[in-house]
This record gives sequence, structure tokens and C-alpha cells, in this order.
Amino acid sequence: MLQDAIARFTPSLPLAVALSGGADSTALLVACAEKWPQQVRAVHVHHGLQAAADDFERHCYILCKSLGVPLAVRHVDARHVPGESPEDAARRARYAAIAQAVRSDWAGEALHDVAVAQHADDQVETILLALSRGAGLPGLAAMPAHWQRDGLTWHRPLLDVPASEIRAWLRARNIEWVEDPTNRDERFVRNRIRARLLPALEQTFPQFRDTFARSARHAAQAQSLLAEVAQADLALVGSPPVIATLRGLSNPRQANVLRHWLRTAHDVAPSAAQLDELLAQVADCATRGHGIRIKVASGHVVRDGPLLRFAA
Repeated sequence: MLQDAIARFTPSLPLAVALSGGADSTALLVACAEKWPQQVRAVHVHHGLQAAADDFERHCYILCKSLGVPLAVRHVDARHVPGESPEDAARRARYAAIAQAVRSDWAGEALHDVAVAQHADDQVETILLALSRGAGLPGLAAMPAHWQRDGLTWHRPLLDVPASEIRAWLRARNIEWVEDPTNRDERFVRNRIRARLLPALEQTFPQFRDTFARSARHAAQAQSLLAEVAQADLALVGSPPVIATLRGLSNPRQANVLRHWLRTAHDVAPSAAQLDELLAQVADCATRGHGIRIKVASGHVVRDGPLLRFAA
């Protein structure tokens, strides 16, 4: 199954692979290096968050040397600020470091594509986390197979491959990897899902990886359609939105276009409660004297005469 996934994978070359040293990224790098000799580069990000980080870096050096793959290593400070998710902070630092390495270490190679090693189990965990948080379509769409970020095209070619098959593929080839000790720490929700829920789903719904992935694709398609509607409605109501024009839309379209405006123009996302309150205030905005001031993220949506504005 892993070989089939790599056979279908058609990025532009040369290709960078994000290499943590774990089983998934090790398998991805080996498979890509075999398919495209001399055309693959690797980037390892050393977070410095655990004692095993040096072992991961050592493994990456040894693996890349055996494959003849150039390796770039970046050390980052992935500590999070109070109130911020440690996982989110590490993820942002990792993606920024990979993009910086690609632009600087291989600046003359016209390298624009990066592959990362999330797999089918990771996708299921993402969907279950989204469900547990009451997420809308963007959350239920889970992780896309391709996306744009920092001027690069990113790929997840292993999204249809179960974790067990990746490890079986490595064992059959006698290829070693480094096991992250935090993967067994059930204080992290993802680890509890992996240890407790996935085995139960395997017993109850043996095809759950395929069916969950199908549902995620349906959600992604629906979200893409909503984004098109929101873009058209934003052109109608303006940015910043004209309140009177906004009130002419149905309630669901008001919600859709306001989310789109806040995300695209100000990079913020209202909670469900904040959006409900904003819609209620817009509905009450029949007179010029009705003020609006709703907290969203680190700022506020306020009424400015006939317009809604976001004040950071």
C-alpha cells in the first residue's frame, strides 16, 4: 500500500521531505529516494523539547548518509506561551523552519515541493479531535492531501496508508527508526485516541480508515463550495462589510461571509458563541444608534457607522 501511494505521488522535482526520524517520515524518505535518486532532499527540525531529540537528529544523519540524500537541520525554540497549545506552537515552528531551510539551503535548485508523512491513522485522529470539539466543516475536512504555505506546495502522500503498514514495510527492509517516547504518554489526547479508540474502531468497523477519509473528503468539498459562496457574498457586502447589505443575506450566509471576512482579512476565527452574538447584534442593527462591540480572538468586531470593522 505504501509503494502504491508513492507510485501515485507526482510532485515537482527536486522534492524536500520533512524528516523527524520516526517510522513514518523514515519510510517516506526511503521510498521517495528510491523513486527519485538524487532528486530528494531532507529537512530535520530539532525542537529541543525532549531528551530523545538528539537521538532523532543522529538517526537522520545516518539515514541520509546511507541514502545519499542531502540533509538540512534546523534547531528551533518551540516553547509555547501561556494559553497556547504546545502542539500548535511546535507545529508552527516546524513548518517555518522547514520552509526557511528549503529557501536557504537549496535556493538555487528551484525546489518548491515538500512532503510530510502524516498517514491514515493521523487523519482519523484529526477527525475524532474535530468531532470532540464540535468543529464545523473546516475541522471535519481534517488534513488536506495538498496545500500551499510559505510559497511552497506541501504534500501528504501517505494519508491513505495505515501506520501498521508503514512499520511493516520498514521491518521487511530491516530499516530502523527512532520511537518518540512521548507517543506513549496518554496525557496527550491524540495518544489516548491512538491507544484506546483506534483499536476499538478496528474491532467494530474494520474499514473505518477508508470511511472516515471519505467523510473528510465530503466535508472538504462542501467547505470548498461554502468558500466560493462566501467569496461572492464578500464582494457584495464589501470588506469591511456594509451592515445594511449584510442584513439582506440569510442568517447562514451572514455567518458564512463573516467567518470568511475575519479569516481572510484579519486572520482570526470567531468561536461559535462569538459568531452567534455578532449575528444577533447585526439583526438588532435597525437604527444608527445601535452599537456593536464583540470580542473575537485578540480584538473586537465593532460598528463604525454603516460598516463593521475589526479592531485589533
